[in-house]
Amino acid sequence: MKHLALLLAGCALSTTAMAQTDGPSGVRSSADYSPGTSDSRNNGFGVKGGFTASNFRGDDKKNFGNEGIYNTFHAGVYAQFGFNDKFSLQPEVLYSRQGFKGSNTVNPAQGTYTTRLDYVQVPVLLVYNFLDNVSLHVGPQVSLLTKVKEGDRERKIADENNIHGYSYNSLDYGLAAGLEARVGPARVGGRYTAGFADIIKDPSTTAAQSINNIKNGMFQVYVGLGISN
Repeated sequence: MKHLALLLAGCALSTTAMAQTDGPSGVRSSADYSPGTSDSRNNGFGVKGGFTASNFRGDDKKNFGNEGIYNTFHAGVYAQFGFNDKFSLQPEVLYSRQGFKGSNTVNPAQGTYTTRLDYVQVPVLLVYNFLDNVSLHVGPQVSLLTKVKEGDRERKIADENNIHGYSYNSLDYGLAAGLEARVGPARVGGRYTAGFADIIKDPSTTAAQSINNIKNGMFQVYVGLGISN
């Protein structure tokens, strides 16, 4: 009887330990969001940042020569609010440097150059945990343009006094979707964001009208760290 009691106690301890780790020995589950917390799979906040491969799309993409990807970065903070163990809402505030490379008929003398667009982005994502440590993210995003640089020349967003023949749209909106994996407080993911607003607006010349219909598109790879629940 004494041996049976010891055996049952050992089984209970083993079951408890497996439930806490929920994986191979030493690997923390996504419920262990940060040190000192117990159940924060879908709640908390943290920091994130990573690599951005930015380009553009749209009907007037064909009017750009030597078009290419602009490799840059993004960084910011996020919060997560859980509805249950599967679904949560994740708003973020990010600084995102993006843009594109190419030549066009508006600035033919410059040849191929990089158009740099700095945005403050606010995505609001629905998160679905289809595995314990892997989730699907999808939702709308609004972006505010804060700075424009064409090649080595910084210019204003609005085309004051019609110097350039076109302005930049200060507001962008679109849709973001991606996947994320987590181990303990750390997370790594990838996301594609398609902008729906035209990058350029108010073209006042024929050349500017030929590059008017272009929109943002970018792929982001990031790492993040949960701070608290």
